[in-house]
Amino acid sequence: MKALIALTSIIGFLMVVLPGPLYQYAGVDLGTAFTSLRYGVYVGGAAIILIILQVLIKRKSVSWGSTFVFAILALIAVAMPVSMMGKASTVPPIHDITTDVTNPPAFVAIAPLRENAPNPITYEGGEVTRQQIDAYPEIRTQLLAQSIDEVFAASEQTIDVLGWERVSDGALPYTLEATDTTQWFGFKDDVVIRLKAKDDNTLVDIRSKSRVGKSDLGKNAERIDTFLTELRAQLNAN
Repeated sequence: MKALIALTSIIGFLMVVLPGPLYQYAGVDLGTAFTSLRYGVYVGGAAIILIILQVLIKRKSVSWGSTFVFAILALIAVAMPVSMMGKASTVPPIHDITTDVTNPPAFVAIAPLRENAPNPITYEGGEVTRQQIDAYPEIRTQLLAQSIDEVFAASEQTIDVLGWERVSDGALPYTLEATDTTQWFGFKDDVVIRLKAKDDNTLVDIRSKSRVGKSDLGKNAERIDTFLTELRAQLNAN
């Protein structure tokens, strides 16, 4: 049983941890990667059941150190995908979030980079807009009390601080475009920030859109919140 526990816990762990790097660096297709995640849960769950049985039946001969390690691996195999599924159930299955749903900022410099992306640069609107408003009512145009030049400079600093790859320094006036690459799967999500002067203040709109996938697991809304929070920090620091 010890060998079976070791085998199932390690295989389950690898089935959950490796799909991201394999998709990102080895060319494994996304469907295969997600299939590995799904079945990794079952293998990890089997390992947990075996560990429980071993503890109950052979308590006196259990090697607690190795059992603890295998239990951690099995729990990771189960917890990571289950956490993702749980997150998916709490957010709408959309991947294009914008502070301005009636006139979303347009991708210009990034457009050529998305030519072969499954998700087009066009904003679908309609049901997508309704789902965004219901799920993220706080995502809306921001009015900042600084001049447009101050906000533009702070937006550049914010992009750099967040580690995004800047694609354009002005394909359109007072507009910035950038790409954020996720760590695990290496998904590339694109961002466009549009600034408009309003008297001595500045209106800030931002749009974040995934290149692949139907649901973003809330990542694009989170990215917008993160940008706006850091942008205010940069403005207060200057």
